[in-house]
Amino acid sequence: MKNKAIFLDRDGTINVDKHYLHKIEDFEFIPGTLEGLKLLYDAGYMLILITNQSGIGRGYFTEDEYKVLEAWLEERLQKNGSPLTASYYCPHLPDAKIEKYRLDCECRKPKLGMYERAIKDWNIDVGNSYAIGDRLRDCSICEKTDCQGFLVGSTEDKEVIDKVKAGKVKSVSYATDLYTTAREIVKK
Repeated sequence: MKNKAIFLDRDGTINVDKHYLHKIEDFEFIPGTLEGLKLLYDAGYMLILITNQSGIGRGYFTEDEYKVLEAWLEERLQKNGSPLTASYYCPHLPDAKIEKYRLDCECRKPKLGMYERAIKDWNIDVGNSYAIGDRLRDCSICEKTDCQGFLVGSTEDKEVIDKVKAGKVKSVSYATDLYTTAREIVKK
């Protein structure tokens, strides 16, 4: 039997997007996020973090610093009763300052490498799963699969948000935040 999942972006979706966030003391949950994640988890969805973290490749923070914040987030979500099933991150970019991350990889969103790995690792039924993010690239899996997506917040360009609201982007709907999205998903 396959699993259903929520593919979650981090910055701008779970937490307030702060310039290359990597410190616990700077982390701020978007209001309603913890409640929304709990709704989704209680509805039987695996919660899978899929996040670009180019700040590592740019030299703004180290992979170890990222992992400290990720471990803190995982612990916080566990205490909330909405644990992450898995977390995937991409530190790469073609013009990275740090040479070992200078790569045109297959994992950096909008490419699907992190999604494909999660689908394989966790036996995910993509047709019964959702992608949620504050940028259209966070829903890139919806373009090539039966996964449904939700663009949330106001981080994305207004023209893109308007296009999504008008139903002109395949399989992607708009919602103001993760909590509103979770309520929509659970209603279905």
